[in-house]
Amino acid sequence: MKINNYISLLFIGALFLGCSGTSKIPDGHLLYVGSDIKIEKGNESKKTRRQIKSALDDIIRPKPNKSILGMRPGIFFYNLFDKVEKDKGFKHWVKYRLGEAPVLMSDVDLDYNKKVIQNYVENKGFFNANSKVDSTRKGKKAEVDYAVKLGNQYKIKSIVFPKDSILLSKEINLLKDKSLLKIGKAYNLEVIKTERSRIDTKLKERGFYYFNEDYLLIQVDSTVANHEVDLLLKIKNDIPTKAKNQYKINNIFVYPNFNLKKDAISSQFMDTITYEDFTIIDNKTTFKPFVFDKTLLFNKGDLYNRTTHNLSLNRLITLGTFKFVKNEFKVNNSFKNQLDTYYYLTPLPKKSIQVEALAKTNSANYSGTELNINWSNRNTFKGAELLKIAAFAGLEVQVSGQNNGFDVYRFGGESSLTWPRFISPFKMSSGSAFVPNTRAALSFEYQLRTKLYSLKTLNSSFGYIWKENERKEHNLNVLNIAYTSSSNVSDLYKSQIAENPSLQKVIDKQLIFGTNYSYTYTNTMLQNKKNNIYFRGDIDLSGNSIGLLLGANDSNKPKTLFGVPFSQYSKLEMEFRHYHKFSGDTKLASRIILGAGLPYGNSSELPYIKQFFIGGTSSIRAFKARSIGPGTFNGNDTTNNSFLPDQSGDLKLELSTELRTKIYKLVKGAVFVDAGNIWLLNKSAEKPGAEFSGQFLNELAVGTGVGLRFDFNFLVLRTDVAFPLRKPYLPKGNRWVIDAINFGDRTWRNENLIFNLAIGYPF
Repeated sequence: MKINNYISLLFIGALFLGCSGTSKIPDGHLLYVGSDIKIEKGNESKKTRRQIKSALDDIIRPKPNKSILGMRPGIFFYNLFDKVEKDKGFKHWVKYRLGEAPVLMSDVDLDYNKKVIQNYVENKGFFNANSKVDSTRKGKKAEVDYAVKLGNQYKIKSIVFPKDSILLSKEINLLKDKSLLKIGKAYNLEVIKTERSRIDTKLKERGFYYFNEDYLLIQVDSTVANHEVDLLLKIKNDIPTKAKNQYKINNIFVYPNFNLKKDAISSQFMDTITYEDFTIIDNKTTFKPFVFDKTLLFNKGDLYNRTTHNLSLNRLITLGTFKFVKNEFKVNNSFKNQLDTYYYLTPLPKKSIQVEALAKTNSANYSGTELNINWSNRNTFKGAELLKIAAFAGLEVQVSGQNNGFDVYRFGGESSLTWPRFISPFKMSSGSAFVPNTRAALSFEYQLRTKLYSLKTLNSSFGYIWKENERKEHNLNVLNIAYTSSSNVSDLYKSQIAENPSLQKVIDKQLIFGTNYSYTYTNTMLQNKKNNIYFRGDIDLSGNSIGLLLGANDSNKPKTLFGVPFSQYSKLEMEFRHYHKFSGDTKLASRIILGAGLPYGNSSELPYIKQFFIGGTSSIRAFKARSIGPGTFNGNDTTNNSFLPDQSGDLKLELSTELRTKIYKLVKGAVFVDAGNIWLLNKSAEKPGAEFSGQFLNELAVGTGVGLRFDFNFLVLRTDVAFPLRKPYLPKGNRWVIDAINFGDRTWRNENLIFNLAIGYPF
């Protein structure tokens, strides 16, 4: 029976892969399989020809059906079911989500594509270019061939800005030093359009509220010289008078309780409050006036500025209190060249409750579910404050592996209050597009690890979160207190402590009383960049002030608070990611993590929850979670594999690189290599080889593998299969295990192949 199943699978696979897409093409029609664009060699550089060819490949339409090794699975799925237009079930999903209608040669407009090519190269300065088009047929398939001869590219000979005496012309002339148009550079229509947009943007920074880039005209004269052009920048004659004028801010009106369905402005009874430069109109006194003074950046008498305009709107939105934000500027009836500013704000419901169920995975290869209930009170004290009370409960299990049966149950809650401003005895302010936040929080979590122990953690914090811009974010917890205690420690866990004493620190009482700061920089939101980066740096300090006050300087005789020794340490961790885009669907993602923790004074080692771990679904995927190191120490031998030990260290180095590409529609693939390890700062009799030394590069664990990512937009399901290339705990000279790779050996597969199931990308 099994043999028949295998034969059936092979037959289906052969049928699928054998589909070239032409079996159901109607008579008299041909399947369009793509185009070939050839740029004839001329005076231009090879790089220029390559760039133009790449651009033309992108704009030629239509696109042929996607193919894999010459096969077209999209057409196969489309043809699998003939008539399913009214069927919204599985057949409809297969046909229209996995399938693609065949693209026929009759769908290709050759003359139109030729015009598109001609238009593109002329916009790049090749005014004398010409192109030819032809098609070739092979069986029931057709391909189109385009041949382009560029000729000479025209260069810019001179650039003339407006010279008349009106204010607008003078302001435009002030911008010419940083013009994108340069004498000697090639003519490029896109650069000319960008220059018009640049001038328009700069003018709006100088008070020209009603100006528009369409009011600028850049004339091109190509008769001045051989393959050269003059560019003449002009202001159109028929632009409105108000577009020529600079404007200042006059009155500022705020409607903080504006109703979109019922025009709040037309209400006969409205309370009016004048505060600083603002007139607040509200019949409910919904917000205290200082909220708008700290949020809106315009002041009466300021020259209109588009940046300030947008920053103020963004700050109103990031308050998290308003559902809709609308802004208008109107010319004041009494004062020439002055604008009255109106802000119409529609609040969100003050109170709300949210219930969500989550599926989750973690680095230890646990999968589970979690239920969250969140209650929110916006504008709690009429200062746009946000009060949140949350409760959660969850279960995490490991279906297979060393932790199978050691399920984790969690429940707890958190209450927090966030002020949309700095709360401080010192004057602090931020002029960015994002409102700074002050946050105080108190949380509790109970965690039960079946058959092992339970942990209770109480955490409180007070600090600040602010963003300079969309790329840079700061998070400073001025005060962070964490207390952890254990109970219900099982005999099994106690027996493991006898064999591996380091497991004791997992259940020891811990008290952390300190400060931490993190800085994040990212430009990954910029999709059009070829290279994107992400950086996060964390500094964590604990026990320093208390240590000085209590004279804590001997870890053998630690000082206590409330009967518990407090932790004293400094910890630094940095993560850097780089994403290089080869094409729209293929990118190389790389990551490096560096971490170091130094205990001193009252502590001989870092608290367990602050130590470094490595390995697992989002770390070095060829090794089980927390099973590597420290150093060359092999923690798996000390516990006889009864359950996975938590190997931890004071230092960490981790590197990963992953080539990601789209395979087909929602299916993406990856090939990756991971490396890294953790180390102790000092020698340990319990863990020989764990200390950091100059030989650390020879002690890195290395693994590789492949994976699939199923991107459903709202969820990315990730599967990875990995195996080790280097095992740091083996003797010197034997750590590279590439020669031992044998996929046909069942014993090797059981010992080395690691399957990871996770949600989301590893980085």
